[in-house]
Amino acid sequence: MVENSELRKAGLKVTLPRVKILQMLDTAEQRHMSAEDVYKALMEAGEDVGLATVYRVLTQFEAAGLVVRHNFDGGHAVFELADSGHHDHMVCVDTGDVIEFFDPGIEELQKQIVQKHGFELVDHNLVLYVRKKN
Repeated sequence: MVENSELRKAGLKVTLPRVKILQMLDTAEQRHMSAEDVYKALMEAGEDVGLATVYRVLTQFEAAGLVVRHNFDGGHAVFELADSGHHDHMVCVDTGDVIEFFDPGIEELQKQIVQKHGFELVDHNLVLYVRKKN
């Protein structure tokens, strides 16, 4: 469970909208949420937080390193809490579902390819666009 101390550590003042949005991201079944998803979930929970506030807070959270923004092809930005280790993503082109995965073999192969070309791997973002087999 993400706590208010996370906001303070990130240099952000603890405000009710920030707390509500952080809790929503932490407890939502869906790990990758757009600003609109967060807004709808807050409305369904009876919370009075405007869409503009959600966008502003998510941008502040991103700048503070609390969330990671992903801009997958063909869609809008989605956010996830920056609380987990490195992982890659698969995005279903039919449903937009985002699936996280980690594969040590892929990680090692990327390092080998980078070294083969005389570089050092600093960071990477692997996104596979997929479709369910019939």
